[in-house]
Amino acid sequence: MCLSLTALEERRREEEERRRGPYQPPPSPLMIPQASMKLSSSLELLPPSMSELRVVLLGNSCSERSSVGNFILGENTFNTEEEPERCLRVRGLIKDKEVVLINTPDLLLSSISEDELREHVGTCVRLSAPGPHVLLLVLQPEDFTEEHRQRLCRVLELFSDRSFHHSLVLISTPREEQPGFMEKYRQHPPVKEMIQMSRDRVLLKKELELKELLTRFGQIVEENNGEHLKC
Repeated sequence: MCLSLTALEERRREEEERRRGPYQPPPSPLMIPQASMKLSSSLELLPPSMSELRVVLLGNSCSERSSVGNFILGENTFNTEEEPERCLRVRGLIKDKEVVLINTPDLLLSSISEDELREHVGTCVRLSAPGPHVLLLVLQPEDFTEEHRQRLCRVLELFSDRSFHHSLVLISTPREEQPGFMEKYRQHPPVKEMIQMSRDRVLLKKELELKELLTRFGQIVEENNGEHLKC
């Protein structure tokens, strides 16, 4: 009887070890620890001495900018229903790196005067001091007009004459999807020109993985020798 109990206990231990073995269940996008692991593994291009990554969110849609910010942070921090009246800064810790996101009000509105535009950009510069590493241009393609393009270029000019060295275009999913819609909007002249001016750095939000986005951030930092934008 003692032998059979011992054998049973050994069998249970073996089964428990097998369950805790190298196999791991597929990752779930709702699991925050798994998301944190993806984040840390995709910041490998950042210099070891760099403890903070600063990203400014710009574009022609309040809800899309805020949605992308929440996507990066892994939580609903920014309100996607209300336009912020001023620039907002949020910090998120990723392993030993801090990611600082600065969300902006809609700076592409023609109703905003030049003085107001300068004031908003000045606030954004202070919140991202000593300077942002990435300017993420979140474009809602069907609404992005030539006037928006000119306005966005003016905003980037107020940051620095080297803003496009640090910029990345992220094309949002159109509200009404049709076959070939993404290629169509990539060829839309205002969007296409922003992509070209951003050194052909572009991502599509549809089916975008967080790891891919953060890897692009790391590549931009690497291309700029680890330097932030000097505003």
